[in-house]
Amino acid sequence: MNKIVSSATDAASVNSAQANAPATPAKPKSGAFAHLVYVLRENPVTGLAFGMFALLIFAAIFGPMIVPYDPLATDAASVLQPPSFAHWFGTDNLGRDVFSRVVVATRLDLVISVAAVALSFVIGSFLGAIAGYRGGWTDITLNRVLDTIMAFPLFVLAMGVVAALGNSVANIIYATAIINIPFYARLVRAEVNIRRNAGFTLAAKLSGNSDARILAFHIFPNALPPMMVQVSLNLGWAILNAAGLSFIGLGVRPPTPEWGIMVAEGANFIVSGEWWLALFPGLSLMIAVLTFNLMGDGLRDIVDPRRRT
Repeated sequence: MNKIVSSATDAASVNSAQANAPATPAKPKSGAFAHLVYVLRENPVTGLAFGMFALLIFAAIFGPMIVPYDPLATDAASVLQPPSFAHWFGTDNLGRDVFSRVVVATRLDLVISVAAVALSFVIGSFLGAIAGYRGGWTDITLNRVLDTIMAFPLFVLAMGVVAALGNSVANIIYATAIINIPFYARLVRAEVNIRRNAGFTLAAKLSGNSDARILAFHIFPNALPPMMVQVSLNLGWAILNAAGLSFIGLGVRPPTPEWGIMVAEGANFIVSGEWWLALFPGLSLMIAVLTFNLMGDGLRDIVDPRRRT
């Protein structure tokens, strides 16, 4: 009888402890969308970052249609006006509305950043996967080429590429992609090199899978999580690189709205008191870079196969 009472007491204690335990997000059973929702609920900072990224995408797509003024239209009667209800971010030395130019510039900066990172991701992943899987002279040759690229200061290398090819948007993308390729190639090479002799890789070979299929469907998905963190960092670096090239005169040419150009033009007026010309484009640049940096952990959790089990 005492044993029965003791067992009932223990069961009641366990139920009470479970009832008082803090609630945690329920792990979804299956489905990519359910997994995405779970990741966003588990990490509120990731949800905030994706919300900020959605706002940037909205500004890039619909910005030119919703801005109150033409970003290229000049107005001699409204030169260098401070922020007001008529001009939220003030006007520049040609009377152009700074708010309209900042919003419209979002599209160009995001296009440069995303295109450059996508290009470097594809090329770097392919080269790194081949080198890590094959090894031997293929691996040695790739490493020497990457060492040569990284021997140069990366921004100086980008300056040289743009100066040689011309300061167009396409050449800025190519230059930014070139300096980012070594990051992905080295990362994928290391991940593939670790997993090429793993048990699941050997099992895939015994099952008759080709090397290309093993790389694409068995090894590469396991290398994606650390790469997603690198992607988020490179998106921020790519925007800073494009803005830096524009700041020194090797990027997008005026009067095209671009954050780097606007900061460079506004820097000439800071001493005379027109602080808003450089502040708002620089603040937009900072928010974009911060957004991409905060997205890293979330992207890693979304693509990580171990987080789906």
